[in-house]
Amino acid sequence: MADLPFTLDQLRILRAIVSEGSFKKAADTLYVTQPAVSLQIQNLEKQLEAPLFDRGGRKAQLTEAGELLLAYCDRILSQCQEACRALDDLHNLKGGSLVVGASQTTGTYLMPRMIGMFRQKFPEVVVQLHVHSTRRTGWSVANGQIDLAIIGGELPAELNEVLEVLPYATDELALVLPIKHPLSRLAELTKEDLYRLGFVCLDSQSTTRKTVDKLLAGSGLDVPRLRVEMELSSLEAIKNAVQSGLGAAFLPVVSIERELTAGTVHKPIIADLQVKRQLKLISHPARYSSRAAQAFRGEILPLFASADSPLRQAKKSKSDEKILG
Repeated sequence: MADLPFTLDQLRILRAIVSEGSFKKAADTLYVTQPAVSLQIQNLEKQLEAPLFDRGGRKAQLTEAGELLLAYCDRILSQCQEACRALDDLHNLKGGSLVVGASQTTGTYLMPRMIGMFRQKFPEVVVQLHVHSTRRTGWSVANGQIDLAIIGGELPAELNEVLEVLPYATDELALVLPIKHPLSRLAELTKEDLYRLGFVCLDSQSTTRKTVDKLLAGSGLDVPRLRVEMELSSLEAIKNAVQSGLGAAFLPVVSIERELTAGTVHKPIIADLQVKRQLKLISHPARYSSRAAQAFRGEILPLFASADSPLRQAKKSKSDEKILG
C-alpha cells in the first residue's frame, strides 16, 4: 500500500484550526507553537499538491480541497478514538472513559446526579459531560464525540435516520410563584388566573424559551396574553427572581426540587393544564459502545427513566428473570 500523504497529527491540527478559527488559537489549544502548526499545514499541502486554506482573509478559510479533507478527517479521527477506547476496554471498567451529553436543563440538574452514582460504582472511569443545544448534541453523537445523550428538543431530520432515539422520561413544566404572592394561598389556579400574573422568562430569542412557549401553546394557553415583565439569561436567575418576589415562572420540575423541599417557592395546581415534554435518549447504533457506556446505560439511566421507558422495562424484565430463575 502506498504511503499516506498525511499523518494523524496533521489531521488533528487541521481540525483544530477549523474549530478555533485561526492558526494561533489552534496552536494554543494543542500546546505547540504557531510556526510548528504552519509548517505542518505547509508540508501537508505539499504532499497533497493542493492548498487547504485561503490565506487572504483574517479568519482561516478552507478551500474546496480543505473542505473535502475535513469531511474525511472527522471520520478518521473518530475511528481512531473508537479503536483506542475498544483497547482500553480490555482492561475492564477499572479504566477507560465515558462521554455523555445533554441539553441544558437535563445537563444542569439531572445528569450530574447520574454521573455521581456512576462514579461511586466505577470510580476509575473518567467521565465527561457535554451540555449543549439539542442540535449540537445530536451531531456530536452522530460524529462519535459523545457516547450517548439525553435531549429534550427535536433533532434535525437527517439525524433521526442515523441515530437510535428512544423515549426516556417525562419532563414537566410547573408554574411557581413567590411565597408571598396573593395567589400562593391557593392550592389550585385556573388558566384565567395566569393571565393576571407577571412572568419572569428566558430571553425571547433563546431556543429553550421558544420550546417552552410552544409547549404552553400546545397545552391550550394563549401565550401572547401572558404578561412578561422580565427576561433573564438562565434558569438559576429566574429561580432567584421568583424567590425574591419579582414574578411567576414556568420551570422544569427537576430544576426546582430543592426549592420545593425548602418551601421557598409555591407550586400550585392549574386546573385542566399539564405541560409536559418527552425527553429522549440518543445513541449511534453503528458505533462502538464501550463497556463504560453500556454500564451507564444499563445500570444508571433506568433509575431515572419514566415507567414506560424501554430502559426501565428492560431493567424490570431482567429483574423478573433473576426472580423466576
